[in-house]
Amino acid sequence: MNIPNYNHLQTPLRQTQPSSSSSTSRLLLLLTFLPLTLAALAFVLQWRGGLTDPATRWSPPGSYQFPGMEASTLSPISRHSTPSASDCLKLGRSVTPSFPYYQDWKFDRGSNLKPKICITTSTSAGLEQILPWMFYHKVIGVSLFFLFVEGKAASPDVTRVLQSIPGVKLIFRTRELEEQQAKSRIWNETWLSGFFYKPCNYELFVKQSLNMEMAITMARDAGVDWIIHLDTDELVHPVGAQEYSLRQLLHDVPGNVDMVIFPNYESSVERDDIKEPFTEVSMFKKNFDHLPKDTYFGMYKESTRGNPNYFLTYGNGKSAARIQDHLRPNGAHRWHNYMKTPNEIKLEEAAVLHYTYAKFSDLTSRRDRCGCKPTKDDVKRCFMLEFDRAAFIVASTATQEEIVDWYREHVVWGDKDVKIKLLKKGILTRINAPKVIIQGLRESGVFESVIASASETRSKEKFLSSISISSSNSSKAVASQSLPSRSNKYQATARKALGIEPDEWHQPAVPPQSPPGIDVETLNLVGGI
Repeated sequence: MNIPNYNHLQTPLRQTQPSSSSSTSRLLLLLTFLPLTLAALAFVLQWRGGLTDPATRWSPPGSYQFPGMEASTLSPISRHSTPSASDCLKLGRSVTPSFPYYQDWKFDRGSNLKPKICITTSTSAGLEQILPWMFYHKVIGVSLFFLFVEGKAASPDVTRVLQSIPGVKLIFRTRELEEQQAKSRIWNETWLSGFFYKPCNYELFVKQSLNMEMAITMARDAGVDWIIHLDTDELVHPVGAQEYSLRQLLHDVPGNVDMVIFPNYESSVERDDIKEPFTEVSMFKKNFDHLPKDTYFGMYKESTRGNPNYFLTYGNGKSAARIQDHLRPNGAHRWHNYMKTPNEIKLEEAAVLHYTYAKFSDLTSRRDRCGCKPTKDDVKRCFMLEFDRAAFIVASTATQEEIVDWYREHVVWGDKDVKIKLLKKGILTRINAPKVIIQGLRESGVFESVIASASETRSKEKFLSSISISSSNSSKAVASQSLPSRSNKYQATARKALGIEPDEWHQPAVPPQSPPGIDVETLNLVGGI
């Protein structure tokens, strides 16, 4: 009987055993390293250092992200710039506002961005007010700042920090500057003369106009396209464009427009203990130009609450001017041109947010820096607007308790029913974008960084030298002296050289003006109040 031979079956079986073992080992190895790989990948994706965000990598050049808006299509970034040095991340995308900025807190994006915008101001404020004001406007697209400084703003500690920030030019109010401005064109013209030789607000108005004239020249030399005059208690609110961006807003202005007017909104504080208005105030009273007339006049009494005017202070807004030949200031609120009447437009949505009397200390600070007598007749020499006059008299004559009570009655919005009613009518509005941006900048350490950097990057010798120079400039500052007298010779020479007609010469500058008030004609228009 033949026995079957199974050797041919055993050999393949023995050969498959090593192969099966190898496959099992590979599978175990894969299962071991797969979780480790996934964990490493998750770590890399969550790591916020150095790596380029894929969204940034594939974004088109120049797509600067402003709060809650779409990508910009303005001028391209320089080839040498990096995303970490030029991008500003979006805000308002989560329940908790945040500002996750990149490391370049100086916001120096180069000079190729168009249009190029500068802001000029005359200020005596400290860093606690200037830095939030400045970096907010950097975020929305301002490239250059011409700061005419005196008082606290001209002190060594403040100027050392400001001079370290790219795009900032400081001009100190020295006697040499005043002598130079006494020879300037507008000083020897008469359209500004109605504001001369008066103290406090009138003197400030003249200083602002003279400083604006110098700023025009500096802006032209720097290749600026638009210039704006703002105080350091004012923020531009650039709504109405595709982005929350002043650059985008002015980029969209037609080329034949010479001046853009921003109606101002006035802060409406809800507490008497405000310390940082930019981040603690979000309620504003809308301008007359942005309200239906029947709503404005129909709710006028509820809006004023017994105050002299609808706004506590001015209501005629601020303006931006296109840099061009023959441009000149026309007071702190407007611009003009020697050779033509500027073609101007008034924006229907964008505004200037004016944080006026937002802090209780604003009452006493105005009192301390003005040397007028607290009488109804004398305060007219110092202040142009009625509420400023009343506030000065109260701050100068009342007790501390009486001043607090007056502030609560005339400034603080304590009546919730009236407030809710005016919010529903649209007279009062909530605006949070500036608050979110500035709070985000503060939480990100931007202001602390610029202050620390100003000290760390300068040697001891340069630091001491800057103190000496700043102290010299500050000591030369003239806080209350009158400007040099104007000469009839200068006036006659200027008139002859310019060939300006007398009627044109005597057109007065545009002062701060109150919004429209209630009169008999208005009562008939709205059918009575």
